[in-house]
Amino acid sequence: MTTQQLDIPALVRQFHRDGYLILRNVLPEERVARLNRAVDELLAGEPESLSYNWYNSVERHAEIAGLIDEPSLLPLMVNILGFNIQLHISHLTVRKPNPDDLKTDSQSFINWHQDGPHPQFPRLHGLTSIYYVKVGYILSDMSEPNRGNTKLIPGSHRMADFAPVQTNVDVPVNGEIQVCGQPGDAFIFPQNLWHAGAPNRSGFTRRQLFIGYSPIWMRPIDYHRASDRLLEGASPIRRQLLGDISSNCFKYYVPEESMVPLKSLWLGAGTGNDAYSNS
Repeated sequence: MTTQQLDIPALVRQFHRDGYLILRNVLPEERVARLNRAVDELLAGEPESLSYNWYNSVERHAEIAGLIDEPSLLPLMVNILGFNIQLHISHLTVRKPNPDDLKTDSQSFINWHQDGPHPQFPRLHGLTSIYYVKVGYILSDMSEPNRGNTKLIPGSHRMADFAPVQTNVDVPVNGEIQVCGQPGDAFIFPQNLWHAGAPNRSGFTRRQLFIGYSPIWMRPIDYHRASDRLLEGASPIRRQLLGDISSNCFKYYVPEESMVPLKSLWLGAGTGNDAYSNS
């Protein structure tokens, strides 16, 4: 997939309406193979487990860090969230088959929830705004349901005071979907969409890598400050995404144009995020 193949204004409108996007063939086969080799290297250094959850995964391997500014999706992310954004989270999950639902030290499934802090983000008229957005890169065969797939409730980000009647991911919720895809596919959703990580009772290992973005004035989940190793040799765009734009913290809120090179990817009016056009 290339940026030229994306109808960004239409995708932004669909995202805000449905609360998610599923995009096919975002990463080529060779790129997926490299990422899976990186995951293999990480797994080789860990004790045997049925489930692994690694945050700040961009720090763990250069191949994963390469997704920070993935060019096929970055223009879409800029036009969903605006151009004054940063890397918020990089979360790698591996969930091996666990048909007996054995308890694991690292979560092997996650019940229905919205992402966010505790207490949660403030609500206005029963709704939570979008504060950050995640791209889920599928690295294993998730073409069928019940392989530890991510579950979503489309439109739940726009339902005032909505909550599932119960949070148990095993109990079907009206309107839920399981995200299915092949290695190299990706899905995008905001923190305020209700979602869950289902148990894996199949014969397939789930591998998904989440790269999330937020406004640069928010504190990221991954780190207090990007490491020197991540910043070394970083392009201006990657440096912005790593939050390194100024020693003056006020500039996180009101950046100078030279500090936010991602503005070059902003389409402005017609994308559904016109409020950012005067930033």
